[in-house]
Amino acid sequence: MTQHLLLGMYAPLLLVLGAPVTLLLRTLPAARARTLTRLLHTRPVRVLTHPVPALLLSTGSLAALYFTSLYDALARRPDLHGLTHAHFVLSGCLFAHAIAGPDPAPSRPGVPARIAVVGVAVAAHATLSQLMYGGYLVDVHAPLEQVRGGAEIMYYGGDLAELLLAAALVATWRPARSPGARSRPGSATAGGTGGHGERGAREPVRHGG
Repeated sequence: MTQHLLLGMYAPLLLVLGAPVTLLLRTLPAARARTLTRLLHTRPVRVLTHPVPALLLSTGSLAALYFTSLYDALARRPDLHGLTHAHFVLSGCLFAHAIAGPDPAPSRPGVPARIAVVGVAVAAHATLSQLMYGGYLVDVHAPLEQVRGGAEIMYYGGDLAELLLAAALVATWRPARSPGARSRPGSATAGGTGGHGERGAREPVRHGG
């Protein structure tokens, strides 16, 4: 369970905060960078990088792993177990990117919606861990003490990871600037006329009398 938390929640957050897509676009030749940009704007990628599908891929896989016979089947196949770890990393990166990634995300919703998805993730992890601790629906053939220990790690470790994700969301949030903030009358950017703006530059100054 510790391994799955590190691979699926902690490592992806650190990887995503490094802005790998932005770094890749800066290092690629211009033609390949444009190709990658077009790929990132395709419909399948936009769907996968939305918070809700990313949540289903990351948290939903935990339910499939621990509440079906999948865990025991993978434990007998080291090659497939490695693919499971790769899935945890990739799905965790998708979820962290959709919530708090500094890279551009065309399909990323607003901050309130992302906070709501994080709340759903917290509730889902809590529910899964409590079901595991109580032995309800869980299908992992291991001693009860080990299953309960794994459930406790999921409960507390998952809460901490999601708190870090929420903190990253706040840290990477950039409020959108209103159009009026870019062209306020009297500012140097409004026309460069030392306070009169564009209107003052065109109209003659009228004197009394």
